[in-house]
Amino acid sequence: MNAPVTIDRDLRADFPGMFTAEGEPWHYLDTAATAQKPRAVIDAMARALGEDYATVHRGVYSRSAQMTLGYEAARRRIADFLGGAEEEIVFTRGATEAINLVANAWGRANLKEGDRILLSRLEHHSNIVPWQMVAEATGAEIDVCPLTEDHRIDLDAAEAMLTPKHKLVALCHVSNVLGSVLDAPRAARMAHAVGAKLLLDGCQSAPHMAVDVSALDCDFYVFSAHKLYGPTGIGALWARGDILADMPPWEGGGAMIDRVTFERTTYAPAPQRFEAGTPAITEAIAFAVAADYVCGIGLDAIRQREARLVAKLRRELTAMNDVRVFGPDDSAGIVSFALRDIHPHDLGTILDEANVAIRAGHHCAQPLMDYLDVPATARASFGLYSTEADVDALLEGIRRTRKIFGQS
Repeated sequence: MNAPVTIDRDLRADFPGMFTAEGEPWHYLDTAATAQKPRAVIDAMARALGEDYATVHRGVYSRSAQMTLGYEAARRRIADFLGGAEEEIVFTRGATEAINLVANAWGRANLKEGDRILLSRLEHHSNIVPWQMVAEATGAEIDVCPLTEDHRIDLDAAEAMLTPKHKLVALCHVSNVLGSVLDAPRAARMAHAVGAKLLLDGCQSAPHMAVDVSALDCDFYVFSAHKLYGPTGIGALWARGDILADMPPWEGGGAMIDRVTFERTTYAPAPQRFEAGTPAITEAIAFAVAADYVCGIGLDAIRQREARLVAKLRRELTAMNDVRVFGPDDSAGIVSFALRDIHPHDLGTILDEANVAIRAGHHCAQPLMDYLDVPATARASFGLYSTEADVDALLEGIRRTRKIFGQS
């Protein structure tokens, strides 16, 4: 880890959603599902929906031109956030749509019967189902990489599984259930050694660590704004420029065309080719503001704060003999666990009475739940606004729940 970096102010004051209607602190530990929004993002959306509002790419009047400049500036900002180029960024409705875009535009054009796709047991449903659908359509087949004992993607096993028949490797950069961090550069070397492309699901990495797609050496990278303290309904696909330029469109409509006749339609160059219809204008602008906010705090400082909270929570949970803790010790901002004979939904309901919010369920990762041999887990996930008080409130709520169930 880098030299210690601290966050020198209480960030909760920036987030209206971190307090109850009565003004009490809300111990929000569900940031992996969706992050709270800072005032800067909320204000940016209000301005964009109000005095700045106009459509983009079509109007000849000045406000439309200004909004178009703002929208495309947002694309440049997100490209810079990832270390890519603006022509390599496609705005999507989120990471789910971005993966579906790659599956349909790249996958259907490049996969055929006998080709193989490598996934892992850690994947979110959004990085499983689109590949199952494209495999059914093309005749490709899916392989599943196992996990190590501490619940990381087993890259040794993956390397042994990969063959020249593999055309795509699609893996989570950070698990949304366990916080396991992938050695992405190694995964890229392995995929490229057999001629395969690497797609990284970055939903849980972009908010927690600095991302440089050049250093990661991936071919596709997807993430969602709402995990990065931005609005819902928008995300981004980064793809290598040469790959994106060769991909056919997957949705038709306005804004993605060059010229339309009833005899033939020609398409706009990438990335516009993949952004059919009126885009999420205000959301894109707020997405860029969210990236600015996170970078202003500092991703190293965010990661170190979250690492300290993860370490404390894992240490306290491990000391309880009726609690099973999942994932590696160095998980990125996420701790999943299960209490013996207490369903996570019951725990979550009791915690809610004490203004503690966790996620309870299968976390859109049912194959992983089957692997862990549990129906669900309780998941505490941290954000840049999380504090030790949140951990203490969670632990107190767990102790209360154990007493209620006679497990004191």
